[in-house]
Amino acid sequence: MIDPRRLRILRAVADHRTVTAAAAALYLTPSAVSQQLAALEQETGHTLLIRSGRGVTLTAAGEILLGHAHAVLSQLERAEAELAAYAGGAAGEVTVASFATGIAEVLAPAIGRLAQDHPGIRVRVRDAEGDESLPMVLDGEADLALAVEYRGAPREDDRRLARVPLYAEPFDAVLHCGHPLADRGRVELAALADSDWIGQYPGNPCHDVMLLACELAGFQPRLTHSSDDFRAVVALAGVGAGVALVPRSALRGMELKDTVVLPVAGPAATRRVFAAVRRGAESHPLLSPVLEALARAAGGLSTG
Repeated sequence: MIDPRRLRILRAVADHRTVTAAAAALYLTPSAVSQQLAALEQETGHTLLIRSGRGVTLTAAGEILLGHAHAVLSQLERAEAELAAYAGGAAGEVTVASFATGIAEVLAPAIGRLAQDHPGIRVRVRDAEGDESLPMVLDGEADLALAVEYRGAPREDDRRLARVPLYAEPFDAVLHCGHPLADRGRVELAALADSDWIGQYPGNPCHDVMLLACELAGFQPRLTHSSDDFRAVVALAGVGAGVALVPRSALRGMELKDTVVLPVAGPAATRRVFAAVRRGAESHPLLSPVLEALARAAGGLSTG
């Protein structure tokens, strides 16, 4: 009989590609992870991993077992959800990992609604960049993620996650008020090809959106300044240090001193935001009200 706890370890190793990283995500020692994997190989009678240097890759047998692991672990999430519903009471704590704008625009209003409609649910917020929250859910560090699409993100049909689309919004161009194009009603990105650019660090999903938008416009941006804080990005644009693309909701309520915000002509860069939980957990009596509250709070945010 295969121990499902070892299937969870196998999935963590497949996700993180090293025993050390998987052990850290699962709060185990590397030796404990290695012992559990060895026991799993003994249970199945197959070699499941190939070790090369510090990394590991799954064998064909390991890939087969991983597919079953996704199904088994999702079914266990459903079992927990049904048992929690049978116990009758939506009372407990839900940990939500979200990027900062998502907290301000969606999560905080949702928490306000939950306090009125489901006072037994306590939401614990973890600030995480858009590419960090999904691994936190998969590793069990968070119950729910507020995330954005980015290169390398799990696909929509990923068997590990269940998604709820929330909203999509365009990125606007932020220019110094003295920029030669500041008096335009809209701006084409290609017209900014020779400008210095201000953007997020590599790994931040907004960095990927900026690069892709500029690539589609036919150029590679000259990234001169980097910050993951949109207020810092706008402040730099306000002193003429460069131009930037900023999600529209991030500009809401921000002081835009000496800057001009222009819509982008043609196909616009877009940030698509969704909520995600481990597949099978979407009907959990603690999680489904949070998902519903997030969807309601995001209802008026789609602008592109």
